[in-house]
Amino acid sequence: MAVQKLPLAKALNESLRTALENDPKVVIMGEDVGKLGGVFRVTDGLQKDFGEERVIDTPLAESGIIGTAIGLALRGYRPVAEIQFDGFVFPAYDQIVTQLAKMHARALGKIKLPVVIRIPYGGGIGAVEHHSESPESLFAHVAGLKIVSPSDASDAYWMLQQAIQSDDPVIFFEPKRRYWDKGEVDTEAIPGELHRARTVRAGTDLTLVAYGPMVKVCLEAAAVAAEEGRSVEVVDLRSISPIDFDTVQASVEKTGRLVVVHEAPVFFGSGAEIAARITERCFYHLEAPVLRVGGYHAPYPPARLEEEYLPGLDRVLDAVDRSLAY
Repeated sequence: MAVQKLPLAKALNESLRTALENDPKVVIMGEDVGKLGGVFRVTDGLQKDFGEERVIDTPLAESGIIGTAIGLALRGYRPVAEIQFDGFVFPAYDQIVTQLAKMHARALGKIKLPVVIRIPYGGGIGAVEHHSESPESLFAHVAGLKIVSPSDASDAYWMLQQAIQSDDPVIFFEPKRRYWDKGEVDTEAIPGELHRARTVRAGTDLTLVAYGPMVKVCLEAAAVAAEEGRSVEVVDLRSISPIDFDTVQASVEKTGRLVVVHEAPVFFGSGAEIAARITERCFYHLEAPVLRVGGYHAPYPPARLEEEYLPGLDRVLDAVDRSLAY
C-alpha cells in the first residue's frame, strides 16, 4: 500500500532506502550510520542491503565528512552526510560555509554541489551538552545554502527525497524529539514543493508560524485557544531558507496578528527576519505587533532544566493572549 503510518524516523529511513534504490549515485556517510544504523536508527538496515560502498561509516571527524561529501559531489555523486548531533556540526562549519555554500557561485554556476547534510536538532530528549541545540539560523544567514525542517512523517519522507534530488546544498534539520511521532505517509503523492509553507490549521483571529518540533506545540495551543472561542491559524514554515513569505503574508492579512515560534533563541533568530518582513509587507493589516516565542539567549541548560528553557504550551498561549489583547 502507498499509505503507511510510520514514525518520523522510520519515514526518513524509507526515504533514504528509496533514494538509494532509485539513484546509484546516492551515497550515505557519517558516524555509525552503517553497521549500527545510526544512534537514532534512521539508517538501520541500509548498509546490510546496499553495501559498505553506498552506506559508509566514517571516522569521528565532521570536517572530514563534509569535505569528502563535497569531493564526491564534484565527481557526480549525491552524498547524504549525517552529523550525529546538532552540536557536533561546528568542526564542519568552515567546510559548509566557505566551500559548500560558495563553490557554485565561485565557479560561475558551472559546477553543482548536490549535498544533503542531515542534522538531528533541538531538545526535549534529556540529553547532555552539545546534544540539544538549534543552530539553524547560523546556517540560514549563509547565502548558497537551503535550510529545511520537516514537522511530521509525511514531510520527513518527501522533503528528504526532494532535498536529495536538488542540485543545491541542503541542510536538513530533523526534529529529534519528534522521531517517534507517527503519521500517515503516502509514498506516491508528493505533498508540495520543498520550500513552500503549508497552513496546517485554518483560523481567523491570529496566525501562529512555526517549523520542525514546534509545529505540534502550536497545533496544541490552537486547540486550547479554540476551547476559549479563539480561532488560531497554524502555518508550518517547512523551509527556513528560503522562507515562503507569501503564504505567511496571506495568513496575516486575514488574521491581523502573528506570533512566530521556534526552539532556537529569540535573539537574532529566524523569527526576527519573519517579524521584520511581515511588518514591512503587512503594516496596515496588523492589529498588534508581531510577537516571538523561543529559547533564551543562553547556552542550552542541563537536561533537568530543559523544560524551563524550551518554549512550551504555556509560553505560546501567553503570546497569543498578549497579541489578542491589543
